[in-house]
Amino acid sequence: MFMKGEINKIFEQKNIKPTAIRQLVYMVFEKQKNALNLYEIEQQLDNVERSTIFRTLKTFQDHKLVHSIDDGTGAVKYALCDDDCTCKPTDLHIHFLCRLCEQTHCLKDTPVPKLELPKGFYFESANFVVKGICINCR
Repeated sequence: MFMKGEINKIFEQKNIKPTAIRQLVYMVFEKQKNALNLYEIEQQLDNVERSTIFRTLKTFQDHKLVHSIDDGTGAVKYALCDDDCTCKPTDLHIHFLCRLCEQTHCLKDTPVPKLELPKGFYFESANFVVKGICINCR
């Protein structure tokens, strides 16, 4: 488990002002190790307003501490970025959605396949979600 001093160093590297709420949200991600939606984070933080959590997630995303995932479940999920992530296309990876437990996992060692787009098209982002049964549910 991360100590607040360690979290503050991570925030400093990402140019994020440390606050108690930001530390709490970060600790939720560290504890879970999988992608979480706003509701799942809210359930773990008593007495913290949804709007405050959402603003924290937006700050984390703007500073490339988390990335968002649209896994088709209807709720955007968020996961911690790697330390060296810049959220550029080269940092993209596959996400896996388990159809049994509905957990979304970042498969960081599985990069998004290189796409050859028609002339004049410019690649900005991609969303690759593989659906199946995770190792925990098998």
